[in-house]
Amino acid sequence: MSFNVYNLLWLLLPLAAGSGWLGAKIDQKRRVRRNAFDLPSAYFKGLNFLLNEQPDKAIEVFTQVLEVNSETVETHLALGNLFRRRGEVERAIRIHQNLIARPTLDKEQRSHALLELGQDYLKAGLFDRAENLFLELAEIRLHSEQALRLLLRIYQQEKEWHKAISSARKLARLSGEKMNSVIAHYNCELAELAYSKKDYLAARAFVREALSNDRKCVRANILLGDIEAEGNRHRDAIKAWKHIEEQDAHFLGDVADKIADSYRRLGDENGVYEFFRSALERHQLIGLVLTFAEIIRDREGIEAAEKFVVESLRRRPSVHGLHRLIELNLAEAQESNKDDLMLLRNIIEELREQHRGYACQQCGFRGKSLHWLCPGCNRWSTIKPILEE
Repeated sequence: MSFNVYNLLWLLLPLAAGSGWLGAKIDQKRRVRRNAFDLPSAYFKGLNFLLNEQPDKAIEVFTQVLEVNSETVETHLALGNLFRRRGEVERAIRIHQNLIARPTLDKEQRSHALLELGQDYLKAGLFDRAENLFLELAEIRLHSEQALRLLLRIYQQEKEWHKAISSARKLARLSGEKMNSVIAHYNCELAELAYSKKDYLAARAFVREALSNDRKCVRANILLGDIEAEGNRHRDAIKAWKHIEEQDAHFLGDVADKIADSYRRLGDENGVYEFFRSALERHQLIGLVLTFAEIIRDREGIEAAEKFVVESLRRRPSVHGLHRLIELNLAEAQESNKDDLMLLRNIIEELREQHRGYACQQCGFRGKSLHWLCPGCNRWSTIKPILEE
């Protein structure tokens, strides 16, 4: 009987050992599952804070995750991004630099970390460092499109227009996006630089290049007209400015006085009269009305100019037209009436200030001077004259 019991015990020992090993293995798997489960839950918690615009709490959660698993690349990237958004750029740079230093990163993780670090440098104003990283990334297909867009931001801010043109062309080939209108503005920037140095030959060449990229580039024809007028080629100047009507008639009022002046310098009174009369039949623009009123006054007298402005106001009421009408009346008013007219003119002048300048059609930015690149939304050709809206 005892022999059978001992034999049974020897037989059960391997089974007990196997059961212990199996139990330990199961317990280890449970711990792995629990850790794997806890990490995503922390992610979701942090993201929830982030979506609810509570970055401080999100940073706290992500930092706790780092303490649990310091090798989590995604968490480092998210944390660095949060620091950058909060303006703590130095901390963001340290996080992304430490991440890049790790030899265990794969190609995709490293390029993502380089992209984030480049944006840190850009935010910090370290444009040379940011440019070098984005140039490296532009050669990596994973982030080349985003890197090229960020390079354009740098080149626009640094006014490196030749580099901007090169990057814009690469971006167009890569993304399929049409960049011709943007490249035309870069050409115009180069033209304005040459024009400021009185290098009219180079300025004209850059303008022609702009128009070859975008035949609807209003800026190019405004600038071409200025260049031609500067060289006393007033017929060519008028021709350039007239093209604006086909491109965007809103800007025709901006060059109305310039067109009138060039006609006068040519001694062509009939030409200037017929141009404005014809243009106003096509476009009831207040800028054209104001200039044509002056032409009529010089040609036919104040009374005729007053009659024209009154008729224009009936068709399209405007504080600018009313202001011009008061000025015309002041020119022939008796002394007893001048004080009242001047008071009324001053009141209208205050109202007029609210309806002049330029506004972006995308973000609503308003300014007294024309910006071809909107300072608000950083887009080209979105700003229009308020006068004509």
